[in-house]
Amino acid sequence: MIIVMKKGASDAQLAEVKKRISELGYQSHVIHGETRNVVGAVGDERGKEILQSLEVLPGVENVVPILKPFKLASREIRAEPSCFELAPGVMIGGDALVVMAGPCAVESEEQLLSAAIAVKAAGATVLRGGAFKPRSSPYSFQGLEEEGLKLLDRVRSVTGLPIVTEVVNPRDVELVGRYADIMQVGARNVQNFALLKMLGQLGKPVLLKRGMSTTIQEFLMSAEYILSEGNQRVVLCERGIRTFETATRNTLDISAVPVLKELSHLPVIIDPSHATGHASLVAPMSYAAVAAGADGLIIEVHPHPELASCDGPQSLRPEDFALVMAKLREYAVVAGRKL
Repeated sequence: MIIVMKKGASDAQLAEVKKRISELGYQSHVIHGETRNVVGAVGDERGKEILQSLEVLPGVENVVPILKPFKLASREIRAEPSCFELAPGVMIGGDALVVMAGPCAVESEEQLLSAAIAVKAAGATVLRGGAFKPRSSPYSFQGLEEEGLKLLDRVRSVTGLPIVTEVVNPRDVELVGRYADIMQVGARNVQNFALLKMLGQLGKPVLLKRGMSTTIQEFLMSAEYILSEGNQRVVLCERGIRTFETATRNTLDISAVPVLKELSHLPVIIDPSHATGHASLVAPMSYAAVAAGADGLIIEVHPHPELASCDGPQSLRPEDFALVMAKLREYAVVAGRKL
């Protein structure tokens, strides 16, 4: 249910509404608007008639049921797009596009620093790099783990770029959280609800990737797990889904961008690298993402893709990434965005 406060309702009236929601056994989530606030009451659907009685409280304009199963992620609770700070000076959801770039896996300080300097020079504002790598085969490179996190930390201190890196296991949330600015949830963990709950409690921004066989509604319900724990800074990432097609690594569901934008207020970005699996296809899919309304991109860049420990075929060389960024600025202008 949504409790819509009257324009000019006092803080004391808002506090009383939150108190009553809690007494009724529900969680309250306040969404601050420009002219009025709304309070989402989340809990057992069977008691929604009881919440309707909150209309009599001072400062309450009306109580409206939320029809979508994903309550806090829905446009019903927040009509305008969410815009929030991912890291100091990096906003997402506004006019400016956010580009996260870097190697799939952290391999060495030299490799990571080289990539970071290059992507920053080209205009990227966030450095990506995997310290923990969930792989299909247990014999594949699994990442440098904490040593990789330390390398990310050192490179951040040199370049000033905030870092986004994946957390794979709930037991590693605290460890990764000590280093990362943005916590990434990979496609394989999109329905690891224990992990999602812990990230909701941690409070750091979360980049949530869509699973390879996850429907839009399932994707938003996963975001709901994070939101329901009090963390409102969630970014949705479309990275391709599994279909019958074998020409690309996955099938980029570009329509997911406008669909998610229609259903949810959360920012949406595209991962053209994992979606296509081919470096030559990253550029056109990046331009298409901006045209479709995406709020940003996450792109794999490696100084020597032929030597990469994983995902070399889909990684751009630094000079190619710079060319993509230059062209991307033209598309951003047409889409009414900045880069």
